[in-house]
Amino acid sequence: MRNLIVVAFLEPVTEGMEFPRDAWPLHITLVKFDVVEQLPADDGGADAVLSGDTLATQVAGLMDAPARAALGSTVTVGGEAGFGRGGSVQVSLIEPSAPLQTLHEALVAAVEALHGRVATPGYTMAAFRPHVSHRGEKAPRAGEQMALDRIALVDMAPDGGHATRRVLRLWEATL
Repeated sequence: MRNLIVVAFLEPVTEGMEFPRDAWPLHITLVKFDVVEQLPADDGGADAVLSGDTLATQVAGLMDAPARAALGSTVTVGGEAGFGRGGSVQVSLIEPSAPLQTLHEALVAAVEALHGRVATPGYTMAAFRPHVSHRGEKAPRAGEQMALDRIALVDMAPDGGHATRRVLRLWEATL
């Protein structure tokens, strides 16, 4: 089983980059999911980071068009909230955005096409609550507008290890 996630990074990252699980760059989670079965390879524009990783190549191929279509969209930061157990995780909410909602729904459809399992189905589709988790002093400000210029497929347990995360595929806006 592969535990994957698609996010919109708000800070610079590179394809192949690894980072500790407790030191994520600021991001908006778009969909977190597990994929169990291996599917035939479909290049879908994947590059060297995915070379030899048939499942990740298939996932990236199915997500390529919606990710590219969303690049360059802007979102607006709303108020703050507490998520998680007892509201202990401080987040900045993202105001409703048609392009962001469309991207989320297309990614959920791709997961379904892969026979994957969304990790938090109660927070998908109409119940999607886009947000940015604060990282220490790093947090977006209410009213700030941010471009979706880095969308990524991330492995939550590269090579079977749960201590790090790895960017498998990065879609970037060209300016």
